[in-house]
Formats: sequence, structure tokens, C-alpha cells
Amino acid sequence: MATKRRPLRPNLGQSGPSSGTNMNFRPGGPDITRAEARGTRPTAAPTSIREILVMGVIHLCKKTIFFNTDLKVALYLGSLFIISLIGDFLPFPKTYFARSDNLFNLYFVKVGWGWTLMFAVPFLVLSAYTITCGDMKRMLRHHFPRIVIATFFWFFWTKLFNIVETSYGRCNIKGYQSKSSCLKAGHLWHGFDISGHAFILIHSSLVLIEEARPIIKWETIKEHLRNELHNRSVSEKTGSNPLRYLNDEQMRSLQFLYTRLTPIIRTLFIGMAALQLLWDIMLVGTMLYYHRMIEKVVSGIIAILTWYFTYRFWYPTNGLLPDAPGDGTFFYQRESFAFRRPTHLPTCTQSAGNQMPNPNGSSNKMSAQTSVQQQQIPTFMGMPLFTNVKAASAAASSLYSAELKRREQQQQQQAGIDS
Repeated sequence: MATKRRPLRPNLGQSGPSSGTNMNFRPGGPDITRAEARGTRPTAAPTSIREILVMGVIHLCKKTIFFNTDLKVALYLGSLFIISLIGDFLPFPKTYFARSDNLFNLYFVKVGWGWTLMFAVPFLVLSAYTITCGDMKRMLRHHFPRIVIATFFWFFWTKLFNIVETSYGRCNIKGYQSKSSCLKAGHLWHGFDISGHAFILIHSSLVLIEEARPIIKWETIKEHLRNELHNRSVSEKTGSNPLRYLNDEQMRSLQFLYTRLTPIIRTLFIGMAALQLLWDIMLVGTMLYYHRMIEKVVSGIIAILTWYFTYRFWYPTNGLLPDAPGDGTFFYQRESFAFRRPTHLPTCTQSAGNQMPNPNGSSNKMSAQTSVQQQQIPTFMGMPLFTNVKAASAAASSLYSAELKRREQQQQQQAGIDS
């Protein structure tokens, strides 16, 4: 026989106009007191289907453009050597990409640096302006020079390649001392023609990859803003929020800029990812049909050394301008805590009597718990599942307890089998 449901708070309806009604819900909304609200965190706004689709596209673009850069550099060099060497002795079948007047070569590769700047410059300006909280001087001084430096190296190396070919070449017909006069007469100029196409394509790809890095964890800025505004509303000054050192004016600027510019930044990032993929495809065409192997390998080495000197050596060095991509008034890409999988848990084949204490006198359980607290934060589509240290620590402790219990059960079963 069904029984009447007991109210959650039976004393709530004893006074007032609704004294005869037992309300089966907890009071909240505007009547909640400040003391009851303290210690709670605001929840995220509902996510629309459009937002989910956009984040899916962004996640796919991240997987494409942020493919292991060191491995990609090795693939560039290896492919330039192997594919070009094969092409020098065994010409590949001619395709549309073998024609020098193909659409991609005329309208993309020959003006490749212009396409790169068309996406990289506005993305750099808008993202850097946001993470510097609207500080135009800081953006121009600490971030914009990266594009100027990359453009300088593009101009310097391409001009040097032309000088080398012109100065150390000869016409196939005697009597012509310059490349221009030889070509105008309809003859061929033989020189060491370092591949400008290979250099531009690799240099542009690496610049796009590095300049796109501010998009990594970009969505977490929204979480940090919501949590920090809540902390300030309840006068809570402790915590690990990277925005806690910003003043009120910087917080307002960051909130406004992030809301207004994020859709544009995402669109530009999708364009950068698509352009970087196109450059890789066109690089394969260059490997197959243009220049000799040594000319392409030399240009590839120069492009990679230029990238390594600037983005891996120069910019990350503290105290030297400009800053690395993603560095701003706050650091939203740093891990506040990290977990690592337990490495000191006893194995299934070990019995309880065979567990040896470690040299420091602490048990294996303690060392395992320490390593669990260093496990990597679980993520979904690049977003962390936990937004604060307490939640992640609680999840890690729960995982550790479950894992330890499972191991103990296995040990007991193994001990029963052995006996």
C-alpha cells in the first residue's frame, strides 16, 4: 500500500499563509541569506547546441594544428630528404599540382606570407589585447614584435636565396652574365636555387602553430572570471584563481573583451588551422615536383632553425622582449596542480606479508597516495573536468581509495589460491 511522502522540511510550513502546505523543496533564490550562500560556487550557464558544435569544430582544429610540433619538424626534414631524393631519380607521375600555373600555386603559395599575416596578425592582436586586459602598450611592446620579427626573417632569407642563385649561377648559353638577361633571351639559368617555396611553407606553418597557442585553454578564462567575481562578491581573497591579482578595472576590461572578442578569435583560429593544413598539402606538392633535393633540404633546415631560435629559445627567455604567445597579465595556461598515476601500489602478485616499507619509514600506501595527487587532471574536449583544487583532490582521493581496495581484494584472492 502506498504511503504518503514525508516532507523534506516538515517545520517549514507551520507559519504564514501557507501553513497548511508542506513544501518538498529547499528554499533558495532571492530569499537565501549571505551566510547560506558563502562557500558555494556559481554554476555555468546552459550550453546551447550552437556552442557545442562550435566547440567541437575548435577541438578538431586543435587536434590538427597542435599535432606534436617536434615530431612534425622531424617529418618535415625526413620527407624533404626522402621524397625529394626519390623524385630526383624516379620522377613522379604528373598531376595538376605539377603545373606551375595551378590555382593553389598562383593564388596561395606565391603570396603565402600575405595569407599567413591575414590570419595571424588579427588573431595575435585580439588575443594579446584580451589577455593583457586591454593594455594596448603592453600588447604592442610584448606581443606584436613577434610578427615583425617573423616578417623580417621571411624577407631576409628569401632575398638571400635570390642573391645566391643570381651570384653563383650561369646561363646555359655563353655571353649572358646576368640571370635577367639570360631568361629574357629565352635561355635557362643554372644556379643553386634554394627553394623559396619550401621555406615559405614551413616557416608559415610553424609561425601559425606557435601564434595559435593562446587558444589552448582559452575557454577556462570564462570559468576563472565567473569564480573570481563570485570570490570578490563574498570577500574571499584566498584560492588559486589566476585572476585574483587583477584590480577591478582590469577585471571589467577582461570580462568585456573576452565576451566581445572570443567569437572573432575562434573564427580566426579555425582559419589558421585550415591554412596550416593547406600549407602542408602544398609542401608535399613542392617535394614531388619542384627543385632538387639539396635545395629543398637546405631551405627546410633554415626555416626550422629560424623557428627554433625565435619561438623555442628567444621568446621563452625571461627578461627579453617579446613575450611568448599566451603570456599576459595573468597566466591561464599554467596547471595549478597535477596528478600522476600511482606507481607504488603493491602489485597483484604481492602478498600482504611481502610488502616492504620504503627507506624513509613511510608505507607504500603513503607514497601511492602522494603519487595519485600528482595525476594529470582529466579533461573532455580539452577542458578540465574540475575547476578548483578541492574538487580535483577529492576526486583523486576517491580514485585512490577505490584502486587500493581493488588491489587489496586481489591480494586476498591470490593469498587464498596460494594457501
